[in-house]
Amino acid sequence: MSLERALELAERGRGTTRPNPVVGAVVVRDGETVGEGWHERPGGPHAEVVALQAAGERARGATMYVTLEPCAHHGRTPPCADALAAAGVGRVVAAVGDPDPRTSGRGFDRLRAAGIAVETADEELEWRARVQNEGYRVWVAHGRPLVTYKVAATLDGRVTVPGSRWVSGEASRRFVHELRAASDAVAVGMGTVRADNPALTAREVAFDRQPRRLAFGRGPLPEGSELELRSGGLESELGGLARDGVQTLLLEGGPTLASSFLRAGLVDKLLVFVAPRLAGEGPTLLASFPGPVDVRRFTARRIGEDVLLTAYIHQP
Repeated sequence: MSLERALELAERGRGTTRPNPVVGAVVVRDGETVGEGWHERPGGPHAEVVALQAAGERARGATMYVTLEPCAHHGRTPPCADALAAAGVGRVVAAVGDPDPRTSGRGFDRLRAAGIAVETADEELEWRARVQNEGYRVWVAHGRPLVTYKVAATLDGRVTVPGSRWVSGEASRRFVHELRAASDAVAVGMGTVRADNPALTAREVAFDRQPRRLAFGRGPLPEGSELELRSGGLESELGGLARDGVQTLLLEGGPTLASSFLRAGLVDKLLVFVAPRLAGEGPTLLASFPGPVDVRRFTARRIGEDVLLTAYIHQP
């Protein structure tokens, strides 16, 4: 399917497009793919323009499949909506709208004004497109990073196991390092800092750069700690991080900090590693907070001996 191919192409820009989203595009005419493209770097041509250049004259009357609503504003490059109109494209199928207030809805309006038919994807492909750029979407729409709470827990909901350093298994712990490497920032609360003095670095996995490593709460930090202390209000601190370009924040603990974020409505995504163990005692994965809170898109998969539960509180 052409939109699925566009989603695949978009991933080729992963890690090189920041702060822009990853975007893929496919041009189809008479059932044949005549052009493909993806966004590679800020300031470079957008996916739609690359695909149009590949298609050439065959773009006239064709259908453009693209993972994100074509832009309608003039930034470092001209509006893609205008390029599509100039190329004579007859139809655009976009997986999801762009949350950027400079484009949101305006790209579709400009296409329709040019006589181009506009369609959007079904619910499943739309969700995939949202998740593909989840950090960007929250960052540009809400002025803060996407916040993911990651926690490892036993079957009885405890986040520590008496006599054991670890709750989860080796495969899960390695996966956490991959999550850190893919995040702009990683954070814990001062309770975790005082108990464990964590480094929060990504280790033994491939990474382009280490995430920013933060501690929320009142100091002081332990001697030798390389964490950044963030002592302001949560919304204010997240706004400051967003202005620094931080689009994704991995919240690793502890339960008190996570509950503070939940009370403020600032947790977007949950990652719960459930280990096949019973602790019998110890702190639970969350402190008390006003509930209930409904989640969506709840999924489960095996990670080694553990099960990873994923759910969203807010749609990206």
